[in-house]
Amino acid sequence: MKYLRQLCSLTCILWATQTYGLYQVEKADIVIYGGTSAAVTAAVQAVKLRQKVIVVSPDLHLGGLTAGGLGFTDTGNKEVIGGLAREFYHRVYLHYQQDTAWKWQNQVAYGNKGQGTAAIDGSNRTMWIFEPHVAERIMEDFVRESKILVYRNEWLDRKNGIKKKADKIISITTLSGKVFEAKMFIDATYEGDLMAAAGVSYHIGREANSTYNEQWNGVQTGVFQHKHHFVQKIDPYIVVGEKTSGLLPGVSGNAPGAKGTADTKLQAYCFRMCLTNHPDNRIVFPKPDNYNPKNYELLARLFASGWKEVFNKFDPIPNRKTDTNNHGPFSTDFIGMNYNYPEASYEERKAIIKAHEDYQKGLMYFISNDSKVPEEIRTQMSTWGLAKDEFKDNGGWPHQIYVREARRMVSNYVMTENEVLGKKEVPEPVGMGSYALDSHHVQRYVTPEGYVQNEGDIGVKAPKPYGISYKAIVPKSEECTNLLVPICISSSHTAFGSVRMEPVFMILGQSAATAAALAIENGTTVQNVPYEALQKLLLAQKQYLRTD
Repeated sequence: MKYLRQLCSLTCILWATQTYGLYQVEKADIVIYGGTSAAVTAAVQAVKLRQKVIVVSPDLHLGGLTAGGLGFTDTGNKEVIGGLAREFYHRVYLHYQQDTAWKWQNQVAYGNKGQGTAAIDGSNRTMWIFEPHVAERIMEDFVRESKILVYRNEWLDRKNGIKKKADKIISITTLSGKVFEAKMFIDATYEGDLMAAAGVSYHIGREANSTYNEQWNGVQTGVFQHKHHFVQKIDPYIVVGEKTSGLLPGVSGNAPGAKGTADTKLQAYCFRMCLTNHPDNRIVFPKPDNYNPKNYELLARLFASGWKEVFNKFDPIPNRKTDTNNHGPFSTDFIGMNYNYPEASYEERKAIIKAHEDYQKGLMYFISNDSKVPEEIRTQMSTWGLAKDEFKDNGGWPHQIYVREARRMVSNYVMTENEVLGKKEVPEPVGMGSYALDSHHVQRYVTPEGYVQNEGDIGVKAPKPYGISYKAIVPKSEECTNLLVPICISSSHTAFGSVRMEPVFMILGQSAATAAALAIENGTTVQNVPYEALQKLLLAQKQYLRTD
């Protein structure tokens, strides 16, 4: 009998180990997967609503792009940014009201330039422009103050890590073997990994204009709205004029496709570098791994044509630093090199990210050092470098690549450009957006005339702020009834170009957590959360749902 009991105990231990990972099961009301700004606001709101919450973050550093270099905030109309998102920007304001915040520059010298708005709004006590480390500190303050349990460097097992019963997620398992059970789950990643692993429908790439009766979706050849195209006639071949010599790096030999048609390609990614020209805080641009000046021959030819707009998106943030973004026909966007990223394995993604890092570091090294760069530009670039006091554990390089777009959920309701442009009413709004339809380039190709050109960049202004529907952050009921998706929402490519702004992600994260709490309280699915009750709570949280 003694041996039988031992055998039974051993069998139970083996079963528990195989099924859950021994002593690794964590239970909560709401489990949030992701380390983004949306994950943080969702977690804070869940705690406010007296829910037990766990954040499972693949990232070590919280805040996503908000803390990852995107400090020159894409606000759109800041008047519709409310709730915890506005609280974040209020805390930024409070930080920079301290004299100690201005180490490398005084506030007067910084000025007050923001993107479409003043950087510092004294009347509303908000500040929209900030350094990366300040944003990360505020995110960590949110977590600490709310006593949120965060598991970092925990990566979802995308193949076998979802346990479902019918249409409900029971638990998720990470690669380390930890298991997280909850009543509700929130996918707050840029990639939509939890959503995809749970069997929720999604789309990657651009839909045809005909799919949702849109104008700015699909291939956009001949559309030039941001000065990011080649105005000059630049030869794309390794040996000028000789097709047989092959194409320069980064130029596709494939035709771009007919205007307005669908493809599976993605708008380009980059890193939002935090640069400085303060000599005491500057890291000289390093020569990167795998550096090859031939990768920048196209840029050399662009310089030779007279183009000089290198510094147009060195947007100023406090303390003589920048949020440096892509600008012009050849810049920090690594066009065409991210198509496989959403579906790639973690190891494959690391390789894609490393290639982007090498390309972008190589770009800065090339502009600073290569004799093919005009001397005045080379000299000016040599005064810039990575900031020593940012991303200290990563040599001044951002932790987060700018995943502008990856998977997008396909639910029963899909946000399209028609809602963004005010052509259609939005049912059951849970937040608002206001930024333009904005896509970076998707591909670089050879025109029929034999010159290089970029395609995919659009920028169409939204006439007024618009609502984002609750229906766009919940899956189809037959696919999953206890999951909310505040980042990879159900939208077309063009609509996502407006939605994909960090303040909006914070807003939707907070709204998703509120809906999750209501679903738990009412014992219902996320699809059946009573909107009237949700709306009442969101308005009490000072969220903006409509402008009328």
